[in-house]
Amino acid sequence: MEKRDDIYPNRGLHKYGDVEFADPVNNKYPIDTEEHIRASWSYFHMPRDYEKYNETDRKTIKSRIIKAWKEKINPDGPPEKDKLI
Repeated sequence: MEKRDDIYPNRGLHKYGDVEFADPVNNKYPIDTEEHIRASWSYFHMPRDYEKYNETDRKTIKSRIIKAWKEKINPDGPPEKDKLI
């Protein structure tokens, strides 16, 4: 995953603490609680967010959010988990 120029990784650490992130390089999309996992899924699917990543990074982030969702919320995964982005 590449470091983004428009992100300040320390902001994510300051806001969420030492948690697991779907994008650990930029400390974006926390996946430590149900509330954060749901918000990460929602925010990541906004064009202004996912368009800033290349296809490989998109797949990695999406798969990390899905994995966290299956482990902590529902083993079936999030709604529209097969949605293309």
